Amino acid sequence: MDPVLIHFKEMSDGRGGLVALEQHQNIPFEIKRVYYIYGTPVNTRRGFHAHKALEQVAICVKGACSFLLDNGKEQVECRLDSSTTGLYIGYKIWREMYDFTEDCVLMVLASEFYDEADYIRDYEKFLEEAN
Repeated sequence: MDPVLIHFKEMSDGRGGLVALEQHQNIPFEIKRVYYIYGTPVNTRRGFHAHKALEQVAICVKGACSFLLDNGKEQVECRLDSSTTGLYIGYKIWREMYDFTEDCVLMVLASEFYDEADYIRDYEKFLEEAN
């Protein structure tokens, strides 16, 4: 399993940079929810879940963090450290985020509205559903 990285086109001039995120263009789904994580203490891990149907694209708009992705058969680690690169995370992929820089702002675009019933929070149950 390889991480699916999306490299966004950056437009910049003397006024600064701009990255546009567009559903069904450089984001492979309709965007129904946007949230961001910030102020994560050093040595804190987040995530520890998968989704039954939700797709996401994670972007470090500031700073950096690492991901562990697991499809039930393979695991891969990936570092996000650029505001012009997004990590696509499909459904039924276990994810953990860690090694946040002090200034990290991790923005996530989601294909669905929040629904607790879509979460798989138990790793053993995830393995059963993934396989």
